[in-house]
Amino acid sequence: MKKKDITIYDIAQHLSLSSATVSRALQNHPSIKKQTKQKVLNKAKELGYRYNHFAGSLRKQQTNTIGFLVHELNSSFITSVLSGIEKITTAAGYNLLIAHSSESFEKEIANAENFFNQRVDGLIASLTFKTENLNHFKPFNDKGIPLVFFDRVEENNDYNTSVIIDNYKCGYQATQHLIEQGCKRIVISTSSLKRNVYRERHRGYKDALHDNGITYSEKLVIISDLSEKAATENARRILKMNPLPDAVFITHDFSAAVCMQVLNDHGINIPTDIAIVGFNNDDISKLVQPRLTTINYPGKDLGEIAARNLIDQLNNKNTVQLANRIIIRSDLIIRQSSLKKIT
Repeated sequence: MKKKDITIYDIAQHLSLSSATVSRALQNHPSIKKQTKQKVLNKAKELGYRYNHFAGSLRKQQTNTIGFLVHELNSSFITSVLSGIEKITTAAGYNLLIAHSSESFEKEIANAENFFNQRVDGLIASLTFKTENLNHFKPFNDKGIPLVFFDRVEENNDYNTSVIIDNYKCGYQATQHLIEQGCKRIVISTSSLKRNVYRERHRGYKDALHDNGITYSEKLVIISDLSEKAATENARRILKMNPLPDAVFITHDFSAAVCMQVLNDHGINIPTDIAIVGFNNDDISKLVQPRLTTINYPGKDLGEIAARNLIDQLNNKNTVQLANRIIIRSDLIIRQSSLKKIT
């Protein structure tokens, strides 16, 4: 049989104190003497008292929880973002509730509704490939619950904060680097152009070609998901191209690593035959051979900035309300996989 929970009244009875004094002592109230506080804390621990966060939340009209809603969890980038968020939210005394949508718009809607019903104090979210609108986040705005979107965001969103990198600049920079290595037949392997991150990287690629007098060809554009299976199929598709491309810009490091392995297995020398540039600076970029040139996407920094912005909104620091879009720094990291020219 489940034992009855210990209450403040039990502690008060054991110490011959009032329940109000015990309650204030447990909340570290300044009106309670230090000696009394310690006595209450020791007795609470001895009796196995647990603070009722749910009841406390109802009284305070807040839950001290923040929702973290993402399209997937099986990603080095998302893991690094989460570590940054957790660092800031833990220090601020908030708990994290985590949900992932498995790239399903319907599941994203259900998760958002669930977070709303659980009365989270704020929400940090990254959208799925298939997200069509932000209607399911409207209840948060209506209730004044802070929302911060990161990475995959809705660009025409003037009501909530977005934390991103300049994906257009990164796409341009990666392509320009390959062109400077003497490459002219450059494949871009990316994901759904419905989402801002991949659409903007593609736009940067396209403009870099144009600015260097290289004709853009849809035959050199591969759009797929980010799975290992898709990356393998994309590599095989590249091998069938005639003539072979002299470079591939792959907007995802894991996919780039898989592609490199398949190309190597078929006798393609990287970078002599085909130069490769990835994206994210995941750990795998430093483990593959040759090491992968990539765009540094500082996920932990992004997570810290997103969480800090959300908590500032919760603390009513009005200055952050003005920053609807925060663009964090990203850089091209040049390694051996793209160096056709020895510098």
